[in-house]
Amino acid sequence: MDFSRATKQLKAALGPRVVRTDRDSTWTASFDSSKIAFPPLAVVFPRDRSDVARVLALANRHRVPVTVRGRGTSLTGSASPARGGWVLDLHRWDGVRIDAQAGMAHVQAGATVESIQAAAERKGWFYPPDPSSKKYCTIGGNIACNAGGMHGGKYGVTRDFVLALKGFLPTGEWVEWGTATKKFSAGFNLRDLWIGSEGMLGIVTDATLKLIPRPAERWTLLVSFRTEPDAFRAALALFALRVQPAICEFLDRYSVDCAERATGKLVFKGQAGRPVLLLELAGGAAEVREQRALVLRWAARHGVAHRAARGRAEAERLWEVRRSCSGAMFQLGDSKLNEDIVVPMGKYVAFARFLEGLRRESGLPIPTFGHLADGNLHVNVMYHRDDPRETRAAERAVGKLMRTVVALGGAISGEHGIGLAKTPFLRIQHPPAAIRAMRAVKRALDPRGILNPGKMFEVFRVWEAKRVVARLPWDHA
Repeated sequence: MDFSRATKQLKAALGPRVVRTDRDSTWTASFDSSKIAFPPLAVVFPRDRSDVARVLALANRHRVPVTVRGRGTSLTGSASPARGGWVLDLHRWDGVRIDAQAGMAHVQAGATVESIQAAAERKGWFYPPDPSSKKYCTIGGNIACNAGGMHGGKYGVTRDFVLALKGFLPTGEWVEWGTATKKFSAGFNLRDLWIGSEGMLGIVTDATLKLIPRPAERWTLLVSFRTEPDAFRAALALFALRVQPAICEFLDRYSVDCAERATGKLVFKGQAGRPVLLLELAGGAAEVREQRALVLRWAARHGVAHRAARGRAEAERLWEVRRSCSGAMFQLGDSKLNEDIVVPMGKYVAFARFLEGLRRESGLPIPTFGHLADGNLHVNVMYHRDDPRETRAAERAVGKLMRTVVALGGAISGEHGIGLAKTPFLRIQHPPAAIRAMRAVKRALDPRGILNPGKMFEVFRVWEAKRVVARLPWDHA
């Protein structure tokens, strides 16, 4: 459809500094970290709530698609404007205010997770959800995809920390879901309906987040294993001791090998490319001390080698392997399909064996790492995009991966959402009745279908998409 007349009206109403239609602005807003590009007609940088209301009211009247955007770190195309139209850019809405008495953070949608964590820490509080892109990703995007991160197993994900949301319905009407209190039971819980809805049901502009006391002590341990099944079995043995690490990161031998080649350093001297677990205990000093003794005995029994950090500086050096592995995977191919699946704990070993078979069958490198405390693994199918054989093999591998994960009782996404990239697999996860119910909710809240259209329910084949060549600084998970 031709939305140029509505775009001219919007620009006349809000001015050219708010509504940008130049090539550079629209190109930058045409893609997110999925690299799937669709040029919008305009990018809107609202100054205040009244600007947002006017954008949505006009869009709703003329059925102009609207895609909300923070810093574009989505890995599934959630922030790519698939139907063009207008992009509503909220990354400048970055206010953070900590209520130290109540243990809450009042934040705007464009605040980065790192800025929220830093502000909370200065007041003696802690905001646990921590995606690896936390320096860049915004809380609005985290809410839209219900992001998690490495602390998910002990502390939970974004949904577990959202007390209240403020924002707009697609009509431009202002709404508030919940209050800045720790209890709220007054009407339907539409707050949680918005969380994880990928900007398809409303526009989040503000949130109130729950904080927890900052851990008094942290302790880090790196452990290597002979095989991936050994590492999975060891993690299950650790959890059976009722030890709840704040972080339990798994890196298979392929991920470790990439990191070692990128940094020029072996994780353990004399042991090239072994799978590892990277653990962090956090809590009160007595709690950490007690669990540390248990974990050291566990590591001696199950691991090949282990190394404990002596202070935060050494802990940061141990973390280098985790921070560098994802970007280093581009040694194996120029394209990556990063699938953030979730596997039930009881199926860890079976899944490790499946991955080995998938590598042999596809002929592709598939390095895998992730969060074993909650089963959220990042399976990275690496291939060369200009090689038709590898592209077809990657497509088949991802399809088999998704079918197997669901057959094991798992989930096709733990924190990235569906967006465009996972649309072919939504029907593997959910029966037709469940999808009809989701679509009914979408129609009820967005009857004209203007918010982030083309996502989730319509099948999109990511391997056939036009992509942006540029790499971005947050190309990791």
